[in-house]
Amino acid sequence: MMNFKLTALTLMLVSGLSFGQKVKYSKEEIKEMDNYMFEEMFTGFSPKKETRILLKDATNIQGTARDVDRKKGQIYSIKVKSSSTGKDETFKAEDIAEMYLPVSGFEKGMRTANYFNKINNWNSKSPSKITSKDEVYLRNQTVSLKNKKAEKEYLMQLINPDFSSIIEVYADPVASETTGVSFSMGPISSPQVGGGVTKSFYVRKGDRVIWLKKADFEENYNFLFGDNKEFMAKFPAESVKWEYFSWLVFQYTKMTEEAAG
Repeated sequence: MMNFKLTALTLMLVSGLSFGQKVKYSKEEIKEMDNYMFEEMFTGFSPKKETRILLKDATNIQGTARDVDRKKGQIYSIKVKSSSTGKDETFKAEDIAEMYLPVSGFEKGMRTANYFNKINNWNSKSPSKITSKDEVYLRNQTVSLKNKKAEKEYLMQLINPDFSSIIEVYADPVASETTGVSFSMGPISSPQVGGGVTKSFYVRKGDRVIWLKKADFEENYNFLFGDNKEFMAKFPAESVKWEYFSWLVFQYTKMTEEAAG
């Protein structure tokens, strides 16, 4: 039995594997991993600005959005007043490949106020993604909402368009957030310390789309990143937190692309 254990341990050491081994990061590394790399989620749209739609048959549609039908926050149909015909037309998600939907000014203001209400955003992140965002990009995806419902096609906001070559991350409009702590001084409340971390996203890798929530992060870690051994050695599941998710997707994509040449 002892010889077997020694042999197994030797194999683990040779292959670079270990049980429960954690990596310690410097303060600078942790600060970088804490950067939020995803685009902000928007659900409100402007009925005055142009909406652009590309149908699956390659037809381009331009006009102003009149109404959007949603299920669990995800779009399954949209009514648009066509710029060319002046008539209202309704398009189902199953007929649309992708869409650019203009952001409402009201929601931009609300998102900006919410952003600055969290004290940890003051120095570490740029608000430009919120204050200058005029439209959001949505793609057709076939998903099971919350991994429970029958699969259906929806138009979902891609929130990592700049690093989505391997893993695509989509906003969950009904996602909850972690709570933080704020301190009241009479009628004045201080900005919230901590909190505000989104607890779930929809994630696509290869042909698989899952609803990924904070509680299931470690369980799905190998599915997300396990095909890159260098990444897994630097950022094992037991050494990172859900709060680093956006940065981990960014870093994994960068390292995988560099390895592929």
